[in-house]
Amino acid sequence: MTEPSKNPHLGALSILTSLFFIWGFLTCLNDILIPHLKAVFTLNYAQAMLIQFCFFAAYFVVSVPSGAVVEKIGYQNGIVTGLAIAGCGCLLFYPSAALRSYPLFLSAFFVLAAGITLLQVAANPYVTLLGAPESASSRLTLTQAFNALGTTVAPYLGATFILATAVKSADDLRLLNSGQLADYQAAEAAAVQMPYLLLAAVLFALALLFALLKLPKIAAPTANGTAKADQNAWQYRHLLLGVVGIFVYVGAEVSIGSFLVSFISQTAALAEQDAAKYVSFYWGGAMVGRFVGAWAMQQFKPGKVLATHACVAALLVCVTIVGEGAWVMWTILAVGLCNSIMFPTIFSLALNGLGEHTGQGSGLLCAAIVGGALLPVLQGVLADHLGLQTAFVLPVLCYLYIAYYGWLGSRFKLLGA
Repeated sequence: MTEPSKNPHLGALSILTSLFFIWGFLTCLNDILIPHLKAVFTLNYAQAMLIQFCFFAAYFVVSVPSGAVVEKIGYQNGIVTGLAIAGCGCLLFYPSAALRSYPLFLSAFFVLAAGITLLQVAANPYVTLLGAPESASSRLTLTQAFNALGTTVAPYLGATFILATAVKSADDLRLLNSGQLADYQAAEAAAVQMPYLLLAAVLFALALLFALLKLPKIAAPTANGTAKADQNAWQYRHLLLGVVGIFVYVGAEVSIGSFLVSFISQTAALAEQDAAKYVSFYWGGAMVGRFVGAWAMQQFKPGKVLATHACVAALLVCVTIVGEGAWVMWTILAVGLCNSIMFPTIFSLALNGLGEHTGQGSGLLCAAIVGGALLPVLQGVLADHLGLQTAFVLPVLCYLYIAYYGWLGSRFKLLGA
């Protein structure tokens, strides 16, 4: 399956890749800020994880309204608005650090994620429409590769500029007197301010750029001929199954990533600091796989490619569960390569044939990203009761569902039809 002719929107697609990079970068910076803010505010792990909860909760709260906004103001204006809101979220990090207010930091994370959510609701379907429908999955996979590039680069830059000074452990903090503790926390809080001011400047500059650009005016296509005039997105079976697919995919990806350091340190007998270095293979594999997957889905049907990747991922996790020794570290890291094409493929398959309901459908799919907030907690409960290695059974179930969606669930169908 190849693009019938050169895509006339190649220039617009090239510019849009910057958006995918920046929101991947911003999302992955959370992993750096969690230990940083944990030390600044002397939080326990549960309190520190409120960062991820507030961030991913925004997808659930804001996605459906964002779909309505995009349908009203259009894809380009939705992108501009999303960038501006995300920029405001970054600006909130300055007073949060100055006042050393953790609730204000959490509010900043929510506003930042709200902007990223609107950005995704506008940009993802826009990419699927910039070219031939049969190559939509390929285009979205290619642009998502730059999202993965952002997640790969962010930890290194974040560690350089935010974690320039090693974060003190709870035991180290207890050795400080009140004055030393206050000075340390003030210095650590201030380390967040300049990086996020620079990020705000980048986001506002991008918002201005996209406001001035003459991007293609592409309206949502008319709905599939089998649809009724009064149809809405909730009546498309393949969309609703795709919403579940996004929920379990993001949940599985974040769950595995959240436990990688602990799992690798146990199975490979490595210190956590050394184990953390291997996590880049997980996210880097997703980046490489998306570039390769963009080509693969021009040659094969996207649903079959998705199902194949999901089956291989499930097999790799099963081997991780039953295996022993340091080599199982590589089987779980290899799952990142399989993850590569899943999000963009599920997304584009779920939007197939929605026509004027594409914006609403995109909002529902982005709301399902809340799986990244909920499923890791469930896997944590399983790890507490069954053991860390056995707890990976949860991602196995997620990947089996994704395989089903690729083979059967993604076929266009109206409920009651």
